[in-house]
Amino acid sequence: MTRIAVVDGDGIGHEVIPVARKVLALLHPEYEYISVDVGYRKWEETGCPCADRDLAALKTSDAILFGAITTPPMKDYQSVVLRIRKSLDLYANLRPIRGDGFDIMIVRENTEGLYSGIEEATPDRATTLRVVSRAGTERIARTAIRLAKERDGLLTIGHKANVIKSDVFFRDICITESKAAGILYNDKFIDALSLDLIQHPKNYNVVVTTNMFGDILSDVAAYLVGGLGLVPSANIGDEYALFEPVHGSAPDIAGRNIANPIAAVRSVAMLLDYLGDRAGSGRIETAIRTLIAQRICTRDLGGSHGTREFGDAIIAELSRNS
Repeated sequence: MTRIAVVDGDGIGHEVIPVARKVLALLHPEYEYISVDVGYRKWEETGCPCADRDLAALKTSDAILFGAITTPPMKDYQSVVLRIRKSLDLYANLRPIRGDGFDIMIVRENTEGLYSGIEEATPDRATTLRVVSRAGTERIARTAIRLAKERDGLLTIGHKANVIKSDVFFRDICITESKAAGILYNDKFIDALSLDLIQHPKNYNVVVTTNMFGDILSDVAAYLVGGLGLVPSANIGDEYALFEPVHGSAPDIAGRNIANPIAAVRSVAMLLDYLGDRAGSGRIETAIRTLIAQRICTRDLGGSHGTREFGDAIIAELSRNS
């Protein structure tokens, strides 16, 4: 039996993930669903945001549906997301940006860079070590190359090699792997790439870059499709996979029934694609596009539906076309 771990997380995760779970359960009632509680709220209640038993539960699943997590800027608080990514070795973060006339896949290295977790702070200085390893770069480059081949498109390598030596290392390894694979590629400085991708999105197909740059670039690219409320992501490793909306926990709007659940629902579509149900994944995207075309959407897209009401609408749309 296919086993899905469901993590609501914090903030609006408690509103958008239940919608996404209902969509998944409608399409696959035969799946086994387990709830795993991690995050800042759990830390407030127990003093531990993510216990070893929580990680063990996640590892028993075939896929993880993950909500938004609050990470407060506190020295003694360990990021739950970073711990899960490292514990499950979810090294490839895939963030699709699809709109009229363009289909971009941003491939972000997910376990190294400035999120390596190697840090120290004194009253006079704080230091974060940016780690870019050969093994880590080779495997993210190969992931991006595989996707570029599948999509029959150009691979763009995003970097800042004119300033940062570790980016020279990253760029050169990506170029070596691209040449060995015989694919079409180019490389761009990440600042120029951020602007050009917004201005000319049709020129891009697969973009590979380092951890922090990929995080920022995908948030910027969300402008092309209506904001972070619409953008899903997949965190893929060799053994495990986790699917989550790109947006954060948004505590300022949590509990108000106004959060857009589309990113969470599209994360379910990516989850189904990963599990081999491309038809189910396609049904979800068709339902979302149909509702938006009918102006059935949340306020951030100009509609009047709340989170729950949009959830009811997408369930009804999927049920009509079952």
